[in-house]
Amino acid sequence: MLAACSGPDRPPADDVAEAFAGALQSRDLSDVPLQAGGSVDPQTQLDEILEPLVGATGKGERAVTVSEIGDVVEADDAVTVPVSLDWRWEVAQGTTWEYSTTADLAYAPPADGGDDEGSWEVVWRPDVLVPDLAPGERVEVERLEPDRADVLDVDDEPLVTERKVWHLGVDKTAVEGLGIESAARELAQLVGLEPNEFFAHVDAQGEKAFVEAITVRDVNPGVDFALEDALEIPGVLAVEDTLELAPYGDFAAPILGRSGDATAEVIKESDGRVREGDVAGLSGLQRQYDAQLAGTSGVVVRVVPPGGSSESLDGSEEGGGEADEPREVFRVDAVDGTPVRTTLDVDLQTRAEDVLDDVDPASAIVAVRPSTGAVLAAASGPGSGGWSTATLGQYPPGSTFKIVDALAFQRAGLTPDSTVECTDTITVDGRVFSNVPGYPTSALGDVPLSSAFAHSCNTAMIAQRDAVAQSDLASAAAGLGLVDDEAATTSMGVAAFLGSVPAEADGTEHAASMIGQGKVQASPLGMATVAASVVAGEPVAPVLVRSDEEAEASEGAKGAVTGDEAAVLRDLMRGVVTDGSGDVLQDVPGVVGAKTGTAQYGDGSKQHVWMVAIKDDLAVAVFVEDGHRGSDTAGPLMHDFLSGL
Repeated sequence: MLAACSGPDRPPADDVAEAFAGALQSRDLSDVPLQAGGSVDPQTQLDEILEPLVGATGKGERAVTVSEIGDVVEADDAVTVPVSLDWRWEVAQGTTWEYSTTADLAYAPPADGGDDEGSWEVVWRPDVLVPDLAPGERVEVERLEPDRADVLDVDDEPLVTERKVWHLGVDKTAVEGLGIESAARELAQLVGLEPNEFFAHVDAQGEKAFVEAITVRDVNPGVDFALEDALEIPGVLAVEDTLELAPYGDFAAPILGRSGDATAEVIKESDGRVREGDVAGLSGLQRQYDAQLAGTSGVVVRVVPPGGSSESLDGSEEGGGEADEPREVFRVDAVDGTPVRTTLDVDLQTRAEDVLDDVDPASAIVAVRPSTGAVLAAASGPGSGGWSTATLGQYPPGSTFKIVDALAFQRAGLTPDSTVECTDTITVDGRVFSNVPGYPTSALGDVPLSSAFAHSCNTAMIAQRDAVAQSDLASAAAGLGLVDDEAATTSMGVAAFLGSVPAEADGTEHAASMIGQGKVQASPLGMATVAASVVAGEPVAPVLVRSDEEAEASEGAKGAVTGDEAAVLRDLMRGVVTDGSGDVLQDVPGVVGAKTGTAQYGDGSKQHVWMVAIKDDLAVAVFVEDGHRGSDTAGPLMHDFLSGL
C-alpha cells in the first residue's frame, strides 16, 4: 500500500495523488487542484502534448498509476511531497512504451489561519507527462512501416511482388470547361468505361482533382490500348505507382487473391493491427496470410523543441544548432514481412489458364507433383466467375472414380485379367443404369476387367457391387488421398476440398457410388491427388503453401495404396490411352496413363466431364462443369496442356 507521511495537521496526500493519476489517464484535469504559473493552461498543454501519443495508439490505450508517494519535504516555507507516476502507452500494435515521471504535490495551508487541515495541490509542469519535457517542447510520433513481403513461386522467385503501374485519369487542372468533358468521354471510351457515367463522376470532383479511370500495369498490361494512346488525349495524366501484383491480372486470382487499401471489414477483423490507409490482403491467400506478409509496424517517439522539426534529423531542413534538434526518446524498429512460399509453377499455371481461356462453363486444371505433393498449377477458367473451382469445387467425379473401384477390386481378389460382364444396361432395385451413349459394342459381353476399365463400362463396375461394399470404396478412396478430412486439407496451406465418399450406402446409392455418382463428391484437386497417389504408390497429401515444418508421412495410413497396388492401377490407366477412351493422348510423349469421366446431373441431360492423366512426375486433372463427354470435352484440353511439357 502506498502512503505518505504528511505531518501534523496536514491531510494525507494519497487521495490527490491517485486523483491526479486518474485525471492524466482520462485526460481531464477539471477536478484536480493545480498550481500553474503565468498564463499556462494545464488542460490545453496536456491535450497538445499527449495528442500524438493518443493518435498513435488508435484506441488511445494507456495506463497511469501511482508507484510511490515520497516523504514530505519542507524548505523555504514550502511543503511538498514527490509522487512517482508510471506510464504505459501502447504506441503500436503489440508495442508498449513504459516510463516514469515525477510530480510534486504542494501543501496549501488553510486560508486565514483557520482550523482545517489545508489541502494538497499538484504543481503543474510539462515533465509530469513525458520525462525531461521542457516548456514549449512537444511530442512527435512516427509510425515506421515494414516492407510487405512477396508471395513466392515453387522456385522461390517473386510471384506477387511490387510491380510498376500507371494510374490513368483526367487532370482537371490541365484543361477546363468543355475540355474536361471531352477528356473524360474520350478516355472512358478508350479504356472501356461508360462515357456519360465517367464524365458525371469527373464533373462531381473538385476543380483541381485528378480523377482516375483505370490502373494499368507497366508490364503485361492486359488492355487493348497503349499508354501512349491515352496520353495523346488533352487533359489525361498518367501517375506512376507500384502495387503488389501477380505476373498478370488473372494469374491464379481465386487462390492468390489481391491486396489494396484496407477496408473497414479488414481493419475491424485485425483487432488494431491494420489501420486506415494501410495496404492489406483483401482476399484469398493474401488475406489469409496478411499478418505474415505485412510484418510488424515500428514506432519512434521524439521530443521536438519549440519551432523545431523532425526533418532536421536527416539534414533536409536547417536547424538552429544541436540544441534545436529533436531528440529520440523511444524507438522500436519495424519488422519486415515474411514471404509466403507457394508451390505454383508460373509456366504451368499460365499454360493451364491459357488452355481454359475459351471454355465457357466453370472449369479447372490442377497439376500435382506426385513425388512431393506440390500443387504446381490450380487454374480455374473464366466461367468459374472468380471461384476456385480447382480447389473448392464439389462434383461427382464420374468414371474417374473407377480408379478407386479398381483398387477396391484388387483387394477383393480381382485382377486386370478377371472376367467381368459388360452389358448395355443393369437394373438395381428398379433403377436402370447404362453405359455412356456410343459405348463400343466390341467391348460388351464377358471381357477382362482391363477392357472394362479402358472403355469405362459402367455396368461391369456396378455388377461387382456385392463383392465390394460401400465401406470398401470409402477405404480405397482414402488410400488414394481422396478424403474429407480437415487434417488432409490443412497440408495445403489454403482452404481446399479433396473429396467425400460415404462409408455407408446400399441399393441404388451404392450402385451409383461405383460409377462416381450418387453422394460421391470430388474436386479437381482431389482427383489430381488420386492420380498422384497412383504414381507415388502411397497416398499423396497436396501442398500449395510450403511450410518449413515437414509434413507427416502418409505411410501406414489406414487403407493406404501400396506400391504393388499402384503398379496395377498404372497398367489399367495405360490401357485407357492405348486401347480406350483416352486415346486422344496417344501422341503425347511420356504419358503413363489416364482415365476419363462423365457424370450426369440435373435431369440427366447435362454432364460434368473429367479426365485425369499421369506423365512422368506429374498428375493432372481436367474438369468442365457442362460438357459432352470426358473423352471429347476434357480430353482435348488435357492434350493441349500436356503437349510440349
